Amino acid sequence: MPIFNTSRKRRPLVPSANDISAADELVITRVFIAPPALVFAAWTEPEHLAHWSGPEGFTTPHYEMDLRPGGRYRACLRSPEGEDHWVGGVYREIQPPVRLVMTHAWESVRGRPGPETLVTVTFAEEGPGRTRMHFRQTGFTSKASRDGHEGGWSSSFDKLAAHLEGPAA
Repeated sequence: MPIFNTSRKRRPLVPSANDISAADELVITRVFIAPPALVFAAWTEPEHLAHWSGPEGFTTPHYEMDLRPGGRYRACLRSPEGEDHWVGGVYREIQPPVRLVMTHAWESVRGRPGPETLVTVTFAEEGPGRTRMHFRQTGFTSKASRDGHEGGWSSSFDKLAAHLEGPAA
């Protein structure tokens, strides 16, 4: 399972908070300058995901999804060095544009899933054209895994903010 540590300085956004509350849980709250429907779409439409999925420097050359409860998703995150890291899971709950729940597991070199975590993302309007996104990932098997995911997700959310504020969104 890849651990992504990003040390680049994050550009400030509208009030945000990161709270690592337990060894098996990661919580990140961010406010984006975009309406909830667009932030939800950024999580559920491949044409958006290609712009922000993965830490800074990573690309997403492949993303497939069956967006329904019980449907699967699978993505390839390509590192700046050209290494492919595959991740996938199952959608558990989809409530546009307010809530998304899915499992999340990195695949091993042999294509088998690694330890599974549960990701819950909620989207709430925070004034006109702004969305508070609350991200929670539980079930980590180690503090190192949780901390690595914190770096990776935080960097991805920086890319998400830039995408949502850009002309292509």
